[in-house]
Amino acid sequence: MLLKIKKVKGFEDLPTPKFMTSGAAGMDLFAAIDGDITIKPFERHKVPIGICIELPKGYEAQIRPRSGLAANYGITLLNSPGTVDWDYRGEINIILINLGTENFIIKKGDRIAQMVINKIETPIIELVEEISESQRGTGGFGSTGL
Repeated sequence: MLLKIKKVKGFEDLPTPKFMTSGAAGMDLFAAIDGDITIKPFERHKVPIGICIELPKGYEAQIRPRSGLAANYGITLLNSPGTVDWDYRGEINIILINLGTENFIIKKGDRIAQMVINKIETPIIELVEEISESQRGTGGFGSTGL
């Protein structure tokens, strides 16, 4: 599977998204900003990452939080995971939110999220009057216990 990445003009100096270890599922993404961004507690901010991608048909990119930012600072993604469809060609932006108690400052080149590529299936949709029963049935939201 080939992932084509185009850097946005003015941010060619940022690192190309990359896997930080040989076993990493997600590649780190970097803030493509000209000046620092301060996110106050419970505020959100859309942050560009300075790349456009070309995914093959049948694939998606999921944008996910970085666990260290979430655990140490309360920084996460508001729509997690964010989805980049295979036919989108614009610059990717992410929506960070500060769930911590202190201001968080983002600088150009900071690793702020990760991207995971997944194969997807597009189902054929059939509207029916009934669906089959299962052992679980309609049990949801805590129905299986803690």
